[in-house]
Amino acid sequence: MPLTLEEYAEYLDKRGDLSWPAPPAPEARKARPHLAKLPGVRGLVWSCYGVLVAISGGDLIWLPEDRFVAELAFEKVLREFKLWQAMTRRPGNPADQLRMMFQTALEEQQFQAGGRERYPEVRAEKVWEAVFKKLKPSEFSFDPLFYGGLDEFCLKVAYFYQRSIQGTQAMPQALTVLQWATQHLEFQGILADGQAFSRLHLLRGLRRQGWSGTLESLIPDRHQVWSYEVGGRKPSERMFREMLERLRKAGLEAQEVLLLGCRIEEDIAPARRLGFRTALFVGDKQAVRAKSAQLTDPRLRPDLLLTELTQLFECLNTAK
Repeated sequence: MPLTLEEYAEYLDKRGDLSWPAPPAPEARKARPHLAKLPGVRGLVWSCYGVLVAISGGDLIWLPEDRFVAELAFEKVLREFKLWQAMTRRPGNPADQLRMMFQTALEEQQFQAGGRERYPEVRAEKVWEAVFKKLKPSEFSFDPLFYGGLDEFCLKVAYFYQRSIQGTQAMPQALTVLQWATQHLEFQGILADGQAFSRLHLLRGLRRQGWSGTLESLIPDRHQVWSYEVGGRKPSERMFREMLERLRKAGLEAQEVLLLGCRIEEDIAPARRLGFRTALFVGDKQAVRAKSAQLTDPRLRPDLLLTELTQLFECLNTAK
């Protein structure tokens, strides 16, 4: 039976011939916390990167700005999945050739995803599938008994590549706060930019903090809205309205839910427009996107400003 994505990640953990970027050590932005009691809050909605998960650079990236890092990553992909023999021979570095193929496929996918969505999102596995379609069919192959079908293979390649360019770990006290919310609140959800492997980034980070259960036991799948599934990135209103529908089915309204994000324009502003209570988390300064003027603008100012996740405890009435 093919490996699941989590099993594949564990398989990579055991490989002594591979090295990965170190997980980032998040450092809070210098700020004075703004804490206040928020009566009537029955649920939490989390962003992922920069709030629950610390990631190198603060957010998912497609291509590293550092060409050396990019070249190393594409060289690893070439070797790991034996792609060189299936590529058309051209002068120059094969890793650079693969990088250009990836960039072209990404741009094509982004163009196709545009349509009526102002902030389109594409799926990483579809980008890699587009790359593989440009290889020689007679020379390109993979082991379906190990990787699964083409979709599963492409997702594992996407995870391998992302792991090669960005380290991740759960934000300090993430597990503590998620468990607390599960016990004390009626609803816990995710509204986040991310890819199919983002769930695994979060779960593996929580595992390192001692969690042995599933992600769904903390945050049910029906309460998760991800950009790669919706086809739009924040501040796409489509994402937020999808979460409103999930809340409606759970018997909650926006004003009864606190949304936590690390970016004013992408998280806080659209959430406020739709009636959510809001909290800006600045525990990872690499991820924070907030100008001083925005924090004093009554149209944009969040209800809370947190430097640590556990500061939530003193802001919420926990009577479930």
